[in-house]
Formats: sequence, structure tokens, C-alpha cells
Amino acid sequence: MTDRRPPPVRASAAFPPEVIAEIQRAADEGIYEIRGLGTKRKLPTFDDLLLLGASISRYPLEGYREKCSTDVVIGTRFAKKPLHLKIPVTIAGMSFGSLSANAKEALGLGATAVGTSTTTGDGGMTNEEREASKLLVYQVLPSRYGMNPDDLRRADAIEVVIGQGAKPGGGGMLLGQKVTERVAGMRDLPAGIDQRSACRHPDWTGPDDLTIKIEELREITDWEKPIYVKVGASRPRYDVQLAVKAGADAIVLDGMQGGTGATQDVFIEHVGIPTLPALRQAVEALQELDMHRKVQLIISGGIRTGADVAKALAMGADAVSIGSAALMALNCNRPIFEADYEALGTRPGFCHHCQTGKCPVGVATQDPTLEARLDPQAGGRRIRNYLSTMVLEAQTMARACGKSHLLNLEPEDLVAVTIEAAAMAGVPLAGTDWIPGRAGPQL
Repeated sequence: MTDRRPPPVRASAAFPPEVIAEIQRAADEGIYEIRGLGTKRKLPTFDDLLLLGASISRYPLEGYREKCSTDVVIGTRFAKKPLHLKIPVTIAGMSFGSLSANAKEALGLGATAVGTSTTTGDGGMTNEEREASKLLVYQVLPSRYGMNPDDLRRADAIEVVIGQGAKPGGGGMLLGQKVTERVAGMRDLPAGIDQRSACRHPDWTGPDDLTIKIEELREITDWEKPIYVKVGASRPRYDVQLAVKAGADAIVLDGMQGGTGATQDVFIEHVGIPTLPALRQAVEALQELDMHRKVQLIISGGIRTGADVAKALAMGADAVSIGSAALMALNCNRPIFEADYEALGTRPGFCHHCQTGKCPVGVATQDPTLEARLDPQAGGRRIRNYLSTMVLEAQTMARACGKSHLLNLEPEDLVAVTIEAAAMAGVPLAGTDWIPGRAGPQL
């Protein structure tokens, strides 16, 4: 008897259902998809690295009796007043406009409570943020929205933003539904209209011009403020060295796992390089110039836990910066107000609708009713608790490696569990002395 069963269903590797759906959406609408947060594709991360705790060959520290320090100083190269941080975890730049005023205030309150800094973002400085933040970094972006010399002087450090990890080479975006009268007033643009930032600064085109811009900012602030340069990870070895040559006190390097308030999905998923190789290349670039630890390196893009912090510092970063994770601590994607998530066509844990202005938990919105769901004081306590937990986790791991300071962690304390992570991070594959891509003796 002939077997008439249908052949088994087999999905196409090139055209899985989600790709087909996106092709058909594009055909229906004729425009690219815009969304918030970061990449959803699987990449090598700090989870693919392991720390080597002490046993006989190394001597661990006793957590209840022996100190593991966490402080770091940013801006020691030229600034008269470098930033003294109690912990090596900072809050990344996220704009008022993308985030609510309550969210910005909560971030400042939480950062202040643990002795670290927060950062303004595109669109200028709000009074709530300045008052809540003991240490506030002021971003200078290509748009120059809201920028003025008085606020530069009110800041504790200045960050010249060249790009973001979610969209290196691309400008910012704030859709009209989030551009209220107050947001528009700070940016000197019409309310209710999409606002786009340029992809490059209007008054300089290369590293020599960047040197002039940094000197201009130093003169405006009487050489008091540390000057950071932030780049999205694409060619970090060259970008870091050129930023050092231009006179930066610190480098902020954002890997492609970094988030954004709104940009093209195709940009988020297909431009830039992961945080692991970006960090390794940046450290090597600083070492080649004999500037490692002299020009501080702050890494961002997918930092979530104290383990991530410890591993990033072991690879050579001086500090880390968190954005998306801080929003999660403020209840982003928490399973509350679930009917509002459903109205957006999503559910908690999967939401990336920051660009809509309809954030159910009041984080990424300018709607007064939604914003009221986020109490700044309560949000500040959540940020404080989260940052404190991250640092305790990092200290626990550092002590296990025998380190009396988080910055004493080093690459020798790391191994990788995948060939890809070993090659990208430049550490041996676990159980071997092999670093893929490197020839000859490696340890």
C-alpha cells in the first residue's frame, strides 16, 4: 500500500516566519520598522566568560573581614575636578523626551544614593535631573538641542557623543507623539513633529576638529570638567586612539547591545560590533599608546549584573555604564498594567515600544497620566537597590579571585566557554591555553 502521508513541514533558514512577516509588513506599509531598546539577536556576551576563583594557587579574600574597594576616579588626565565615584557603575545618557521627567529624576536620585553619576542625553538638562543628581554628565550631541554654556558649567563632566552602540553612524530620533510643549521648548523645535538629530556634528569633520571642540569646551568650563568622548562600537581601535589624540579625559564605548529610544530595527540588528570585541580592542588601543588607566575607559552595551561588571573590569574597563538595565529596574517590562501592554500589541517581557510614548509603566512617555505611574522617590530607591546589588555581586566575585579592589581584576582571571567568546574577548578557551586567532605562545 502506498504511503500518502504529506512530507514533513520544514522551515526555510533564509525565510523563517518572522522574516516573511517583516517582508510582508514592509510591502504593506512602505516604511522601515522603528522601535526602542536594543538588539534581539543572539551574540557572544559576558555570560560566555567565566571568572577563575582562587583555591591553592591563588588566595581568596574573606568577605566578612577583608575589604574589596569599589571607587574609581574619572578624568584624571587634564580636568581640574575629576569625578570621584564610589562605585564603577554609572547611568548612561538617556534624554528627557525619550524618558519622562519622573524617570530622569529617579535615575538621578538612585545614582546619588550610591555615589555614582548619571547622564543627560539629547535634549538638554532638566532642573529635576540636576537637583536629583549629585554628579551629572552633560552630553554634547550633534543636534545641540538645549545646549548652552550655563548648563555646561552646571554639569560635573561633559560627554561629546559621536555615536551610540545601537546605531553607530546614525542620528537620534524622537517621534512627534512624544514631543510635548516642554520637550519642544527645550529643543527649540515645533511640538508634535518628529525630531531627528544629525548623524555627525555640524562644526567638525575629523579628529583635528574634535581637538578644537574639546579645547572650546574646556575653555567654557575653565578646564574644570572632565571631557568624555562617546563612540558606538564599529572600529574601536582607531576611534579610541583618535579620541585620545584629540585630548579626551575618558572614553565611553557603547557595544551593539546598547539600547536606544527609537531607531530603525535594521540598524539595531545589523550595524556595529558586540561589546566583547569592542572592549578588547579599546583596551589594546589604550595599551599601545601607554594610556591604559590614564585615559579612563567606560564600557556600555548589555551590562546587566554584577558578574558583567566584574568581567568587564577584568578585561580592562575602568567603569561600566547601564541604560536599558536601569529602565528595567524602574519597572520597564514588569508584568503590571498588562491591558496597556496588550493595547500596544505586546506583553511584559517583550515590549520594545519606547518610541510610541505609551509606556505602561511611565518610563518612556510624556503622557501625564502614564508618567504619574512612576513615582521618582520610589524609582530612586529601586535604582539604589539595583546598583547596590550589582556592586555586592561584583565584590563577591572579586574577593573570590583574591582581589582587594574591583580594578585589580585582570584578564588572567578569565576564561571563555565558547570559541567565539574566546576570540572576541582575547582570553583562553576554558581548559586550554588557546586564544583563537592568535599564533604562538599565548600565556
